[in-house]
Amino acid sequence: MSHATPSVLVIDDEAQIRKFLDIGLRAEGYDVLLAATGSEGLALAATRSPDLVILDIGLPDKEGHEVLAELREWSQVPVLMLSVRDAEAEKVRALDAGANDYVTKPFSIQELMARLRVLLRTRSGEVTRAPQRFDDGRLVIDLALREATLDSAPLSLTRKEYAVLAMLVQHAGRVVTQQQLLRDIWGPTHVHDTHYLRIVLGKLRQKLGDDPTEPRWLKTEPGVGYRFMPGTSS
Repeated sequence: MSHATPSVLVIDDEAQIRKFLDIGLRAEGYDVLLAATGSEGLALAATRSPDLVILDIGLPDKEGHEVLAELREWSQVPVLMLSVRDAEAEKVRALDAGANDYVTKPFSIQELMARLRVLLRTRSGEVTRAPQRFDDGRLVIDLALREATLDSAPLSLTRKEYAVLAMLVQHAGRVVTQQQLLRDIWGPTHVHDTHYLRIVLGKLRQKLGDDPTEPRWLKTEPGVGYRFMPGTSS
């Protein structure tokens, strides 16, 4: 269901976090639904059809992972997970289970809003189909033609380098886990061969001139995966 004003469902048992997000989201023009438990959140998701869900992992009645699993049985609404748990395994578990993004507490409200905007653009249909062409004035990736250029010069990419770049571009703004990349590009028997990815990403960064300490396009989410960042060129 689409709303003229996007609605965001916040499922978090901490009253101060719910209040903080309620104020911040309303200030940005969102309608806000609040739930303190997983069961209450699932009921609101079913009856109010929010455009996006912010879901805390540590809930009093159900683990956030359990709520996500139940939600994914009948809805593909974008879900951004929140947690004080910074463990890489938690992030990977959430993303592989169907979460669209993950933010660790404490978080910057500006970063959270930026993540929400990316997810809501996907939800609202602005990018319902994966874009076939990325062009920010410097880097051009044409997925239909399988071509990539940087500053109008063709990029010489291996098949694996192009496949990784294309997959990240198709999920621009979102984290793609190492396991997802390895499974889709190298095959299911290689989901633990993370050194393959490190080599390919290193080569891609060299060819793009992308500094890993201050990435322009390819951001590493340590231990979790990678994110292609659109719209950051100046």
